[in-house]
Amino acid sequence: MSDDTSKRGPADAKRISLSEDYEIRYWTEALGVSEARLREVVGRVGPMAEDVRRALGEQPR
Repeated sequence: MSDDTSKRGPADAKRISLSEDYEIRYWTEALGVSEARLREVVGRVGPMAEDVRRALGEQPR
């Protein structure tokens, strides 16, 4: 089964996946960070969106 490239948001809104371009685009825009910063924070705190938001100083949604 191939990926649906028409998807605009994450498959799982609680986890940040760095394996799909459309998910990276979504999360960098949603969090207002560069891809490099996103990768650095996810590498440090893990893929859970709440943890990443907390590390970036945002309130979890």
